Amino acid sequence: MNEECKPELLNELTRRIDSAGGITFAEFMEQALYHPDYGYYTAPRTRIGKQGDFFTSSSVHSCFGQLIARQLTQMWHLLGAGAFTIAEQGAGEGHLALDILDAIAEEAPDFYAALDYRIVEISADNRARQAEALGEHLVAGRVAWCELPELKRMTGCFLTNELVDSFPVHLIEKQGGELKEVFVVNSAEGFVEELRDLSTEEIRDYLNRAGVTILEGNRCEVNLAAGPWMRQVAEVLERGFVLTVDYGYLADELYAPYRHAGTFLCYHRHQTNEEPYRRVGCQDMTAHVDFTRLQMVGEERGLKALYFGQQYQFLMALGFLELLIEMQSRETDPQKAQAIRMNLKTLVLPEGGMGESFKVLVQGKNVGQPELLCQKKIRDLRMC
Repeated sequence: MNEECKPELLNELTRRIDSAGGITFAEFMEQALYHPDYGYYTAPRTRIGKQGDFFTSSSVHSCFGQLIARQLTQMWHLLGAGAFTIAEQGAGEGHLALDILDAIAEEAPDFYAALDYRIVEISADNRARQAEALGEHLVAGRVAWCELPELKRMTGCFLTNELVDSFPVHLIEKQGGELKEVFVVNSAEGFVEELRDLSTEEIRDYLNRAGVTILEGNRCEVNLAAGPWMRQVAEVLERGFVLTVDYGYLADELYAPYRHAGTFLCYHRHQTNEEPYRRVGCQDMTAHVDFTRLQMVGEERGLKALYFGQQYQFLMALGFLELLIEMQSRETDPQKAQAIRMNLKTLVLPEGGMGESFKVLVQGKNVGQPELLCQKKIRDLRMC
């Protein structure tokens, strides 16, 4: 049933489906999220934080950006401490960019002077929010917006935080021993699903390459869009790193037999649901990232996987506990100190937090075998 959605988007999708006789779920999801005028990510709205639909690590506390800034600073030194571009795609309201730039300006002024922070953003609404948040750094000439191809031959780090999980996915089911794909068709009740033959053999080819077997009756997602995106990122990066933060798994875990219904979810006002045909254009849609696909495509284009681990491991290796102690010691109000502690714990706790579900992938191109700060071995998580 179609409810609480944008009528303009609903009408356009209905016409598109009528014209084609049905569209893949991936096309439906793409329009719901990225339609130029009515999509969830393109139309003006508050998406992140208490007034939005979900939290991100950067919206939880500035500590996240400060720790990433430490890794970026080391990357700058590893590449010779010259001109360095940080390119962030899908920067939301600019929280992460602000925290990174603030930290670098304070802790590494030489790096700040050599830095060019480029934001790749399709939403005019988000660009306006980012410009407002980053005003001081914008005036300093450190920030600019661009299209992804304009970054060609960049030296630096390409950064994303919860971007790839929002790429449109193909929904696949195993029925009667055959892989079938979910198509969306019109009915008197609204949008409904219909299983058809695969829209492209690329889906089957990837699952075979990844060594994945889908059990009878199981449903899963295949993020084909991640491949061309990863190839484009590799193409524009002449020398440097790609840092991807998102929730997801390697293929063997993502497509595990016990995962009967896949990982697709919708988010609306901090509540999850599995009803993509409600609130079309007014709720987020996501699926866990297949990090095996990112690594496979990256390797083909010269990106070597340097680090892959859980977010809590990444942050701990960069000095999370030390930063927590420092922040608490500066706060004289016990209640505020406790609030800081609880917010920061959300970033690293395996259960009930982001520490285990979120993963970090660092890839490198033409950088040799660097010893990154995030690769430092840590002991079991201990909260002070």
